[in-house]
Amino acid sequence: MSTAEEILEVCKALPEDKQAELVDFARFLLSRQDDEAWERLLNSKERRPGLDRFLKESALEGDEPLDPGRL
Repeated sequence: MSTAEEILEVCKALPEDKQAELVDFARFLLSRQDDEAWERLLNSKERRPGLDRFLKESALEGDEPLDPGRL
């Protein structure tokens, strides 16, 4: 039996309110997976020349209030 089939069987055996809790938990796990992927990307030591260039150029622009007319 595959994992998906096993989850389906467990879900069928639960009362409706517990099925909803199981779905909520699965959605939570899915959202954490996305968070972990972003964390890996952000913490990566891999060089990103485009990002480095953008950050340097942005730092040279200085601090000034956002002007909606220039957007």
